[in-house]
Order: sequence, then C-alpha cells, then structure tokens
Amino acid sequence: MAAKQKILIVDDDANIAELVSLYLVKECYDTRIVGDGESALEAAVSYAPNLILLDLMLPGVDGYQVCRELRTKSQVPIIMMSAKGEVFDKVLGLELGADDYIEKPFDTKEMVARVKAVLRRSRPQNAALPEQEEKIVSYAKLTINLTNYSVLYQGRPVEMPPKELELLYFLASAPNRVFTREQLLDQIWGYEYIGDTRTVDVHIKRIREKINDHTSWRITTIWGIGYKFETMG
Repeated sequence: MAAKQKILIVDDDANIAELVSLYLVKECYDTRIVGDGESALEAAVSYAPNLILLDLMLPGVDGYQVCRELRTKSQVPIIMMSAKGEVFDKVLGLELGADDYIEKPFDTKEMVARVKAVLRRSRPQNAALPEQEEKIVSYAKLTINLTNYSVLYQGRPVEMPPKELELLYFLASAPNRVFTREQLLDQIWGYEYIGDTRTVDVHIKRIREKINDHTSWRITTIWGIGYKFETMG
C-alpha cells in the first residue's frame, strides 16, 4: 500500500486547523498541525510534508517570511490561507513562491479540491513512464525537458517549480502562437483552479528572472491578450 501523503497545516487558530485536518484525514491524508512560523520551519524538515497549508497571520514569524525561507531550500508545494482577500496580498504570496492562495472563510470541499490539484501537479517524477516519448523542446542555449522536469539554460540547470516549467514548456512547444491568459490558466492550472489571470503574470515574471531573452527567441507579452514564445530568424 502506498504511503499516505503528508500535509502540514500551519495556523494559530486551533479550531480552523482541526477542521482542515479532519477533512483531509477523511481523504486519507496524513496531517500535522503547528501554530506558529518557527514551528512550521522546523516541521518542514522533520515532518517532510508533501504540501503545506500556510496561514499568513502567524505569531512571531509570519506566513510570508515562512514561505520566503522555505523557498530558499525547498520546492514543497505551498497553499497560503488568509482572511486577506486583496489582490496585493495574493500576488505577493505568489511572488514569494506559493503555489495557490485561498481566502478565509473557505468552503472545505474547495480546499480539498485545491490540495488535490496542487499535489497532482507537483509529482513530476510520476509524469512519464519508460515507454513514453520524451517531451523536450530545445532552442539556442535553452532546453526544456518535461519528461524529467528539468531546464538547461546556457548549459546550466535552472531550478523551476513544476508550474513554471510546464508554462515555459507549453509556450515553447508552440512557438509564435499567442495564448491568452485564460488559455494558459486553463492549460497549466486546469479547470479546477479558481484563480485570476494575475497568476499567469506572476509565473511569467518568475521565469523571466531565471532566463533572459536570447537573440533568436524570447517570451513576448502581447498587451491586453497574453503571451507567446517568439522565435526570430
């Protein structure tokens, strides 16, 4: 029998944390609850969760700082939870490396659906079977391998979370074709994802911070529409 996937719940509201845990345990996940940022950073190592549900408003080290520190050493999927529903808070969370953002109070079924969707997207090691054809696109100084979820840029590996890599691969595998933000959101995050198109913008920004445009290719913004992977010559 496969081991249960582990979910770390970080929330200083014990009632909310217990409720979240109850619904996740019903879905056959293993859970652990901690109530502050320092404990979250320790449990991220000792418990080694498959996913972290992270409240923003924590005593001591807040959720933003926890996310920032985790991203310096781990790509564990993070779903931020907060009563803050402002666009700024959502975008900041995504820019710090969160995989999703859910507002409180939330519907428990939606929360479970988001957990399942993020976990499903974060398992690249199971994405390809030996008999499957490798999914690789290559351009000058850039190779994107969706089979083993790796990116080589200027001969060096680039660390990218699964969704960044999938977004880059999707654009690069259809050069010079324009995709709307809605199309990219649907393709990469799936119909289950309930978010706004700024999610795409944030991930494009993070990709651009890791790879620069080349003289023969670039990621182009089509203002008011979306993006394309443009090739020249």
